Amino acid sequence: MSDNLKTVNSPYRAIVENSDAALSQSDSVAETQSRSDSIWFLVRDAVSAAEDRKGADIVVLRVSEVSYLADYFVFITGFSRVQVRAIAQAIQEKVEKELQRRPRRTEGEAEGSWVLLDYGDVMLHILMPREREFYNLEAFWSHAERIELTASSI
Repeated sequence: MSDNLKTVNSPYRAIVENSDAALSQSDSVAETQSRSDSIWFLVRDAVSAAEDRKGADIVVLRVSEVSYLADYFVFITGFSRVQVRAIAQAIQEKVEKELQRRPRRTEGEAEGSWVLLDYGDVMLHILMPREREFYNLEAFWSHAERIELTASSI
């Protein structure tokens, strides 16, 4: 708002100030909704790519209420090191193509028994059955909300 309006004592000043506050609040709500949609699209695209590569036992947990690490954790089982790497690569390619995002960090691609793709808001764990059973991360985060996500709901 201009300095001239601040010095003038008129009803117009109050209207402008209130509309500025309302606009900034609605911008904040729209920005939050846009961020939430973007995160959900990432989860959706990752699950779709994992299913395309025959990833199994896909579990999505909303951890935003119980952890500051991310908003969602996604767990996927691959049955060989080659499949685990293929799932990770398919997810990276689809997310980059659809959302123009790359993971902030990737870990474990060389070994291929557990690959972690960290997108900041979403962390994807692609594990072989033995590692998934041993570490049992779903049990560790059992207090998080479990999201049912299937191919038909995507």
